[in-house]
Amino acid sequence: MIARIWKGETPESKADQYFDFLKVTGIKDYRETKGNQGVLVLRRILEGRAEFFLLTLWESWDAIRQFAGDDVEKAFYYPQDPEYLLIMEPEVEHYEVLLPFDENHTPS
Repeated sequence: MIARIWKGETPESKADQYFDFLKVTGIKDYRETKGNQGVLVLRRILEGRAEFFLLTLWESWDAIRQFAGDDVEKAFYYPQDPEYLLIMEPEVEHYEVLLPFDENHTPS
């Protein structure tokens, strides 16, 4: 399994709007792409900015290519993203998942 990480930042005033936008674009598209194993969306508000951290899980590089295209290191953006984002990072990060989240695990 491969984890793909994208980070973005909006003004705090656009944080909720951007999350709503993500739900109907990126998150929806992630979930509809064959081979996607899940998405985690994190957000924190800090000094007037909203930082977004999206971690998606994929079964293979081919699955990632179905979503992102042939250049898997390149960040994927929608035409409306510049209306929200302060910076458009050109690349994403990938990690090999060595130990996936276990939904049935309870802390001891």
